[in-house]
Amino acid sequence: MTVPQTVNRLDFTVFGANGPFRQSSIQEFFNPTNSTPPFFQVFDSRFLAILGPNPSIRSIASDPTFAFAHEAPIWLPDTDEFTFSSNDGGALGRSDINHNNQVAKISLKQAQEALKETSGVKPVNVTVTKLDLPDTVQMNNGGTGPLNGSLLLITSGRGPLPPSIVLSNPKPPFTTRVLLDNFFGRQFNSLNDIKIHPVSKKIFFTDAPYGFVNQFRPPLLLPNQVYRFDPSTGSVRVVADGFNKCNGIAFSQDGKSAFISDTGVNSGVFGIDQTAPATIYKFDVEPQTQAFINRRVFAYIDTGIPDGLQLDTKGNVYTGTGDGVQVRLSTMKVFAPDGTLLGKFFIGTTSANMAFAGKGRLVILGETSIFLAEIAASGFNLAH
Repeated sequence: MTVPQTVNRLDFTVFGANGPFRQSSIQEFFNPTNSTPPFFQVFDSRFLAILGPNPSIRSIASDPTFAFAHEAPIWLPDTDEFTFSSNDGGALGRSDINHNNQVAKISLKQAQEALKETSGVKPVNVTVTKLDLPDTVQMNNGGTGPLNGSLLLITSGRGPLPPSIVLSNPKPPFTTRVLLDNFFGRQFNSLNDIKIHPVSKKIFFTDAPYGFVNQFRPPLLLPNQVYRFDPSTGSVRVVADGFNKCNGIAFSQDGKSAFISDTGVNSGVFGIDQTAPATIYKFDVEPQTQAFINRRVFAYIDTGIPDGLQLDTKGNVYTGTGDGVQVRLSTMKVFAPDGTLLGKFFIGTTSANMAFAGKGRLVILGETSIFLAEIAASGFNLAH
């Protein structure tokens, strides 16, 4: 069990003239209890119901020299394996305009067996197995599913090689089929994240400039937008625009609400702009056209940027941030999203994404480490 650390907001509403103010949302954390990561940071008592009576969080795989666990988290229920991709073009990613990133997997069964053999909060280090996907998968950054047993992956592209949406079999020989790689003849900028709408089953995805700002893609040809793709007809169209850098995407379980993160703060090699968005927006999904309408701020993130997004079965929103995973309340009130910060899975480093892996298990990607949180909450099924 990992004992949650409670922060009383009223103790920190006023710092005073010589208080310990933070100058950076990127390099400095808000950890007033000075707890050692990983731990659960509680800002609202409702977070305790999410954690349950005996929560735990431990590192299950690690390589301090390689950001092997960046994005594209997918749980494979048939084998209890978890797939993910390495950092594409960023720090410790071992990838750039001349080198592709990698997709790999771990066995959660192996991880839980290893955890049983160790005590306390000691980490374990299970085997990371690379998937030998074909060269049509270039700089994988997002993923969801499985879809009919295959990984639904979205790639940033590399150099002149186009960003794309692909279906890849996670088993040898890793048969892969490209579903989309252009918008009426123009390449996308660098596709980022992807989800299947839970009702219509259509594919929605974000396009961001990170390939360009990390110097492995050419200059942009399109605005940074959110798209809807129907693989049965080939129809692809924009459903939301007006973003600085649209990134993570998620739907409510009924498909009536959508969440998009804007990570404008991070401009790669061009630096950090703390006045740019680090914001999650909530939309209504128009029933007929499935356009995203009634945009409003759901939450502004205090540390780093809000990257990948997931929801649990109660509608709470989980986002990868600069200090771990933050959980925020999402109510069902019309046009009045709550967005209250309930708590954090505080790992002390950036988490770009996470995903539920069955009942009561949240797998958190922490760049050079993977964490397994065993809690009371569960996610709804993303397999189709």
